[in-house]
Amino acid sequence: MSWHILFALLFGYALGSVPFALIASKLFGLPDPRTFGSKNPGATNVLRTGHKGAALLTLIGDAGKGAAAVLIAQAVTQSPALAAAAGLGAFLGHVFSFFLRFQGGKGVATALGVLLAIQPLLGLIAALIWLTVAAVSRYSSLAALIAALLTPPLAWLLNRTPAEVALVTVLAAILIARHHQNIRNLLQGTESKIGAKAATASADGSSPDNPASPENPT
Repeated sequence: MSWHILFALLFGYALGSVPFALIASKLFGLPDPRTFGSKNPGATNVLRTGHKGAALLTLIGDAGKGAAAVLIAQAVTQSPALAAAAGLGAFLGHVFSFFLRFQGGKGVATALGVLLAIQPLLGLIAALIWLTVAAVSRYSSLAALIAALLTPPLAWLLNRTPAEVALVTVLAAILIARHHQNIRNLLQGTESKIGAKAATASADGSSPDNPASPENPT
């Protein structure tokens, strides 16, 4: 592996590891998102607290770090391959965050940020697919899965570079794998819908009184 690619991966990973769900929760005095609902540190789970501002900040932060990794790498190196490596690193950083003992969210928002930076049209189409499926089904996980399945062929149709198509394919594969429990829940009819609130932990991090709801993507 080229040292340049390794450095781009590590740079992206460092940015991606920043846990915006925890930062937003602390800023707004909310419980740790790892203690309730799906226990995933992402925007969907933060939204379960009912605090839309914290969820929006998490969404912007998670998408922004993916976009920032790609855009900075593009500006510094002018290399699509290195920009793709930085984007992959950011996604892996979110999913396996160094700051959270290599645990993390499912990467939907971070992947979207990476796509928007690589090709705004590709990112917008992916976001539109997610929004359409989510609006019709009310399942965030189903929307993420369908968007993940359709994005790689879309990248190819939009004539992206081989490195970028490979990146999108890897992101989609990891994202789908991270949703394995959601797939089971969808098949069993037990998946939570968007807007459903879960019993939350107290601000001191104690456990909720009620069982956590099924996993949702973040």
